[in-house]
Amino acid sequence: MKYSFKNDYSEGCHPRILEALSRHNMSQQVGYGLDEFSQSVETIIQEKTQCSVAKVHLVSGGTQANLIVISSILRPYQSVISATTGHIFTNESGAIEATGHKVHGVETPHGKLTPEHIQEVLDSHTNIPHQVMPKLVYISNSTEIGTIYTRAELEKLSLFCKEKGLYLFMDGARLGHALTAEPNDLTLEDIAHYTDVFYLGGTKNGALIGEAIVMTNPKLQDNFGFHIKQKGAMLAKGRLLGIQFLELLRDDWYLELATHANQQAMKLKKAFESLGYSFLADTYTNQIFPILKNSDIEHLSQYFDFYVWKPIDETTFAIRLITSWATPDDAVAHFIEILKKRK
Repeated sequence: MKYSFKNDYSEGCHPRILEALSRHNMSQQVGYGLDEFSQSVETIIQEKTQCSVAKVHLVSGGTQANLIVISSILRPYQSVISATTGHIFTNESGAIEATGHKVHGVETPHGKLTPEHIQEVLDSHTNIPHQVMPKLVYISNSTEIGTIYTRAELEKLSLFCKEKGLYLFMDGARLGHALTAEPNDLTLEDIAHYTDVFYLGGTKNGALIGEAIVMTNPKLQDNFGFHIKQKGAMLAKGRLLGIQFLELLRDDWYLELATHANQQAMKLKKAFESLGYSFLADTYTNQIFPILKNSDIEHLSQYFDFYVWKPIDETTFAIRLITSWATPDDAVAHFIEILKKRK
């Protein structure tokens, strides 16, 4: 069977999560996120972000989190700005548009939005009330192409959004990988300070399922539970999410799992670099995008599964290799061995 580098959620979950779920299986708990585990997660995240006013809501997946957050913030005539590589723009089957909100896609060279990108959208939407009103900026960290925001970039973006009366929302499906990337200078405290809402992704970092939405702006917190319930995301057995995040956040284990994934990806990156390959983007997280000839892709595909991401020209393509908390050393070593023999 071929080893898969297609995604970071091929395995179920870390055994430590299963053990915790089993250990607390017969403990009776209040439902709908009011269990002691979920309540403890909120307290821990408030402490880690140094944001005592933060409200934490646990939902099952990233698309669900994006859909609920964005639709809860926007009025019917308002819209959201995203990079064209953003998950809500490319990979959520029109989930945001299905709630009646337009998504403005902006081309960016590295998957990251800047104030200049946002200003372009604002400048083309001044004919109010005849056009939709851009009101929310959606970013991902790490981005869909594995890049990360620096503290200076996020601060600049945050100040711009406040000046323009826009909300800033960070998709954190792979936030653990961003926070543990070698050049990262952001902390959870920074992210809580500079965004209005963000989430910690568990699905792609060791959990069975789950994302922890962190609402730091009190203006957005009222009645958020109604939106969760109405969208079918309020689990009666909310404990299933609470137990997992309680375990992930214990002793910074969340960051430890992400660190492993990044380190495995960087081994692959260094191997490609040593053989003279170039990349679609310079990444330090668990996603790399080397550019290969089609013949090389066909050869590697005999041994491994991965996505052919983007055509570069008629004969070369960028592929995506993604590692996870579970990626073993021998799978990485085998890939590097096959790659070097091919070269």
